[in-house]
Amino acid sequence: MVISLLCVGALTSGGLNAQTLRENPELDRKVEKFLEEHAGRWYNLNVPPQDGRLLYDLIIKGNYKRALEIGTSTGHSGIYIAWALSKTGGKLITIEINESSYRTALKNFEEAGLSGYVDARLADAHTLVKELKGPFDFVFSDADKDWYKQYFIDVDPKLVVGGCYTTHNIRSGYGGRRGVGGSQGYYEFVKSLDNYETTLNTDGGGMLISYKIAE
Repeated sequence: MVISLLCVGALTSGGLNAQTLRENPELDRKVEKFLEEHAGRWYNLNVPPQDGRLLYDLIIKGNYKRALEIGTSTGHSGIYIAWALSKTGGKLITIEINESSYRTALKNFEEAGLSGYVDARLADAHTLVKELKGPFDFVFSDADKDWYKQYFIDVDPKLVVGGCYTTHNIRSGYGGRRGVGGSQGYYEFVKSLDNYETTLNTDGGGMLISYKIAE
């Protein structure tokens, strides 16, 4: 895993100018070491590494700074998001309802050296997402799949034009992975929105990537 190559790919595809990134080689080494040591241990509904790298890439390319994650689990995706935000000068709000997962995520963020870039909340996302004021420019939704549409509806007014809303475990044509219902209906709903440009990345667990192009 060489994240620097991902950075180069994002930069050459019309994203950030390299000079605007905040370089921190010591932090990079610490995060890389943490991910290498924990490879293969990410259970409890975490994303696969290729999806973590995709989230990282999207944030670097878009120069996003105000991120929201719905569904922390034990922090695998949050580590990639926070790592990217450490370079753009941003911060992540992440929400988890399970206290055991939340406590483990806090330890993982600390061990990876990324706690300063994460505001982790132990809460019911059904309630907290509605209460958060925003604005956000990047969102990763990976909680209860039957609530995907409602999360999107609640966050949409807080997502800036040019922002990116990503959703995990989406497959076109059927209900998605992990036996979750509602994914197909959600996919069709988001694809139908005229003010979003949406594509589906199927390299990992199925990532729906939606860019807000207008209010």
